[in-house]
Amino acid sequence: MALLYTDEQKDFINMVKEFADENLSTKAIQKYDQEGECPPELFKPAFDMGLHMLEIPEKYGGAGLSYETTAMIFEKLASYDAGYAITLVSTFVALRSVMIAGNEAQIQHFADVIAPGAFAAFALSEADAGTDAGSVQATATRDGDDYILNGEKAFITNGSLADIFVGIFRTSDDGNKGLSAFIVEKSRGGITAGKHEDKMGLRLSNTTNVTFDHVRVPASNLIGEEGHGLKVALNSLNLSRAFVATLAVGIMQRALDESVKYAQKRTQFKQPIMKFEAVQEMLANMAIQTEASRLMVNNTMKMMDAGSLVRKEGAMTKTFVTDAVQQVTSDAVQIFGGYGVSKEFPVEKLMRDCKVFQIFEGTNQIQRVTVAHELDREYRQ
Repeated sequence: MALLYTDEQKDFINMVKEFADENLSTKAIQKYDQEGECPPELFKPAFDMGLHMLEIPEKYGGAGLSYETTAMIFEKLASYDAGYAITLVSTFVALRSVMIAGNEAQIQHFADVIAPGAFAAFALSEADAGTDAGSVQATATRDGDDYILNGEKAFITNGSLADIFVGIFRTSDDGNKGLSAFIVEKSRGGITAGKHEDKMGLRLSNTTNVTFDHVRVPASNLIGEEGHGLKVALNSLNLSRAFVATLAVGIMQRALDESVKYAQKRTQFKQPIMKFEAVQEMLANMAIQTEASRLMVNNTMKMMDAGSLVRKEGAMTKTFVTDAVQQVTSDAVQIFGGYGVSKEFPVEKLMRDCKVFQIFEGTNQIQRVTVAHELDREYRQ
């Protein structure tokens, strides 16, 4: 691989490989994928290892790793199952959004809830508020020293698993400036999750609607100030887009690994198909796209470690990598031929898993709009 890993990074990656070999067998993953299950107990070993707290500072109970190292670890985990990986990523991204805009008491409280082994979720999207986050209609109404939360969120990762949420609610009718962010503990009552979505891919990731019905939270759960919710959401998405990209790299690497091994053993016309130039070209392109994507993710993570919110770079990375993974997995299926569309072989699942990566955390179409706006701003200066 093109990256120069430190000895510590190699140790972490090997540790996660050993963990995944023990806990995420191909047979088990196939079962959960077919049944569309996301059993909470499957994540207990990950919680015990602290995989949901890798880049959270030690003073909050985390491992204090860099974004760069955390991305390498989750790339490896995603090569086993991206749905499993995104469940853990969603938990610490929710906490990280509190760290960006919240106060010390809020950060410590959120960390105390999830550190022992609990899920978290980021509740932004609604049926009519996806790419257009400013269309959020769920409300937060001030009532003395509290807020009353009402509304339904859609396509929430960890929706039925989460013990604590970061939710975006409307506190006024002032368009984008009328949104505010809140910490919402499930223990407060009034929170119900809908059915687990029967998705095409990432079936080991829990995705549900979440309804907030007169949920009372103290004003101290407001993250930042009223009207700053969209900013909290966008900054959180900047982080999560980079991690979406690193999971995509894990899928790409798995697709490449499986394809090379298959091409070496599959024979046609009395020779391995690896000997055919058409197959060689496909494999070479898959390797090039995988390495280019890995380098792009790594650079974005380094920028995040330096304190950048990577508005443009995160959008560019997410778009490039999640477009590339579509081609890489499609080529993997092509190399496997008829077996490529069989559920008995792994590449069919990889292709299903990766499609949504072009859609969630902001569609790739809107990412290109973001990049263009940033270019326009930069060149006007």
